[in-house]
Amino acid sequence: MVRTNPERRQALLDASIEVLAREGARGLTFRAVDQEAGVPAGTASNYFANRDEMLVQVGHRYYERLIPDESTMAKLHGPRSRETVTELMTEVVGRVTRFRTGYLALLELRLEATRRPELQTLLTERVRADLDFNIRNHLDNEMPGDENTVVLLFLALNWLTLERLTLPGVFTEEQAEELVRIAVERAIPATGRIADNI
Repeated sequence: MVRTNPERRQALLDASIEVLAREGARGLTFRAVDQEAGVPAGTASNYFANRDEMLVQVGHRYYERLIPDESTMAKLHGPRSRETVTELMTEVVGRVTRFRTGYLALLELRLEATRRPELQTLLTERVRADLDFNIRNHLDNEMPGDENTVVLLFLALNWLTLERLTLPGVFTEEQAEELVRIAVERAIPATGRIADNI
């Protein structure tokens, strides 16, 4: 019988994220999750039918925990400038970087997704939905640049985040902040828009 206590389920998923980040996908077992969550043995197996379901739910939980707060979303209604976009992109990189274990767990999920079609489908849909959400917000709020601006920043800043969290000695925090500014400056020319066919 699968249990439905939402707080316990969230605690188990948060524990799963920590286990994935620390031990990799091979280390993600019901027993390891129970130990990480500090719950009696057998608890995780009461909440997830199998390991595959747990992996899929971990993917959902990661994105739940990264939803921007209202103050961040309010910045979209501020000045429509490269400076505002830089501020927003700096906030995104900072938010993801602060959730280091979540990002590392997501990398493990992406690797697992190459072998698990259901997980690949989930992550593909989720990443595409996240990208579409960002494009829609950018365009609806008339920020400078176009759809390609958002895609280019998505790709560049995801890789910057990867470097910061897996090989932190490559770029200092100050260099990373400067690279965010440069990425926005290059993606959004001074005129404010880039060609739609890039």
